[in-house]
Amino acid sequence: MGTLKTKGIIVAEKNYNDFDKIVTILTPNGKIEVSAKGARRPKSQLMAGTQFLCFGDYMLFKGSNMYTLNSCEPVEIFYNIRIDIEKLEYAAKTTKIILDVTYENQNTYRILQLYLNTLYVISETNIDLDFAISVFKIRLMLLLGFSPVVDKCVSCQKEQIEYFSFKDNGFKCETCSKQDTRSYKNIRRNERCNKIYYKSSC
Repeated sequence: MGTLKTKGIIVAEKNYNDFDKIVTILTPNGKIEVSAKGARRPKSQLMAGTQFLCFGDYMLFKGSNMYTLNSCEPVEIFYNIRIDIEKLEYAAKTTKIILDVTYENQNTYRILQLYLNTLYVISETNIDLDFAISVFKIRLMLLLGFSPVVDKCVSCQKEQIEYFSFKDNGFKCETCSKQDTRSYKNIRRNERCNKIYYKSSC
């Protein structure tokens, strides 16, 4: 029993009973499943802070079975994602990956930071969305301990490499790259994607 104050973002929500919700919050210390009682009532103070992709400050009470949400203060709701079906689709893809690789009581500070940065790029920039998601996947793999192949062709092992394949997580030679139309030639670091939008927020 006790209280927990944390920053986090809603990565999943489901209705429960007539006016309640069960939400999953990604925090710097892993995913937490939380009961938000009355969050679906029209005048509930929990309504805004328990919506999908809402990043905010949460005050939780630890019960015998699960946490209960006492209060919340939204910080960022990624409005531009909510009004654009294509951006929402890519944000949902990113969230599904996050749900698959995170769990409770896990140090997810850097994963949360990467996730928020990616959502910001999707929401506020005109960067190609496929490229943004590919960068997200590569960086996430690095955080999880899976480094891309950078010293030889990931397919045939040749050392003459010119293209990078997000699909196969490594560089490819010119011959092998012809079988992967999504590979990039002479890929360079994109400075805009490297900006830390939430460097100190969580």
